[in-house]
Amino acid sequence: MAIDFSNKPGLVVYLTAGDPSLDATYDIALAAIDNGAQVLELGVPFSDPLADGPVIQRASERAVARGVRLSDVLALAKKIREARPQAGIILFSYLNPVVRMGLPEFCKAAKDAGADGVLLTDMIVEEAGEYLAEMAKNDLAPVFLAAPTSPDERLKAIAEHSKGFVYAISRVGITGTQAQIASDAESLVARLKQFAKIPVAVGFGISTAEHVRSVSEFADAAIVGSAIVKLIEDSKAGEEAANVGKFVKSLRS
Repeated sequence: MAIDFSNKPGLVVYLTAGDPSLDATYDIALAAIDNGAQVLELGVPFSDPLADGPVIQRASERAVARGVRLSDVLALAKKIREARPQAGIILFSYLNPVVRMGLPEFCKAAKDAGADGVLLTDMIVEEAGEYLAEMAKNDLAPVFLAAPTSPDERLKAIAEHSKGFVYAISRVGITGTQAQIASDAESLVARLKQFAKIPVAVGFGISTAEHVRSVSEFADAAIVGSAIVKLIEDSKAGEEAANVGKFVKSLRS
């Protein structure tokens, strides 16, 4: 498995696949990896991304309008895997596109595409039996979301069934940048560390090098999404990869 946070601070970068185009996402992904992202979360565009804030919603809407589908994201993942075999690749999706493809078919396709794991935002651990079985069959890492509001019993189940890393949500709500890391984040990681034998990465609202440094003091990795998607949105055509590479490099400085 290519998920490795030994080079601190650990950094996971989220990209909405197909925004502004699939070719651009490929270039952006390589720039992010080459400048210090150890893991990529490749977001599958979805028409109703309820867990995401306005920045990622807009990116998803643009990619959906361009006709980007799950099959396109799988092909993109394979292309990135061939170009950067050392990088971790997580497919980030809502459950609906996976159900449409078929769970066994999706897991096999994800493995064939070179993905290390999958994060389904609306897949809850209590109902994940069939999903976990198919993931194990294809040697894929299921990554679950852990929220500050979850009781310890649920965190224990999430920690035990996650592979690769656990995604700790820094605060309750939708994705998006914020001025500072919520105090809930550190206490949530401490609670997860009672049960988790794998790394814990913190996401939701991380957008600066200071945030990444802060998170690295108590967690294994920081996840940066909305700040990068917004940077892509604001970039001139053709400059997205260079801008993202420079930004990712600054996060690790």
